[in-house]
Amino acid sequence: MTTAESPAGLAPVSPPGREPRVWKFIGTSLWGIALFGAMFAGQVAVVGWFLISSGEPIDTSSMTALLTNGRIISLSVIMGLPAILIMLWIATRLSRTPFADYLALRWTSWRMLAVGVASMVMLMVVWEIISRVAGRESSPGFMMDVLKTARADGALWLLVFAFCVAAPITEEFFARGFLYRGWSESFLGIGGAILLSSVVWTLMHMQYSWFFLAQVFSIGLLLGYLRYLSGSTWLVVVLHGLNNLAATVQTIWLVNNS
Repeated sequence: MTTAESPAGLAPVSPPGREPRVWKFIGTSLWGIALFGAMFAGQVAVVGWFLISSGEPIDTSSMTALLTNGRIISLSVIMGLPAILIMLWIATRLSRTPFADYLALRWTSWRMLAVGVASMVMLMVVWEIISRVAGRESSPGFMMDVLKTARADGALWLLVFAFCVAAPITEEFFARGFLYRGWSESFLGIGGAILLSSVVWTLMHMQYSWFFLAQVFSIGLLLGYLRYLSGSTWLVVVLHGLNNLAATVQTIWLVNNS
């Protein structure tokens, strides 16, 4: 038997139906619902535990107090991360594509990072001008209340970690990592995937007014485009984190000068 005919000389053949795949529109959408549900469950579990352990009657006032408590909100945001990571691992595992490959967890060039930072700064400057012309606050009132309570409880560091590390990883892995990947390889194409994932991401911030939702949507479009240009989800995670850090610093400044 020659080498070419021997089993060792033959290229391995994957069993039928076992090739790596990407979830398309329907699969990505269904998994997206499951992912959001897992994240929501992880976050609500924290709020529910504090609500029950407080021993106070469950009414509108107690819920409002909990949902504007910086320490509780921070812990809630943080708990959403492991919950969604578990579901993401299951979804990518069933696709037979490595987790990091599916979510594009690769770094990009420093030049691309500089382009991303410059683009984000320019967009924020535009929105700052719009807010001044429209006579609106630069920071949502919700954020100011959360920051005040976090500082009063000595949990400002926890809030910074939640908003600048945990939230960007959770949201970007979900929106620009998983949803964008699957939808971009469906009939939606690149543009449709950027648009739809930005809409979903915006709807995750319904605690804000329409003005700040418009700002969130524009940021989502920019991050989606940068995800497409760079092929890196880590890039948009970093940019998201830097933007949240800048917003947190701005809110601290506004609270100190109010």
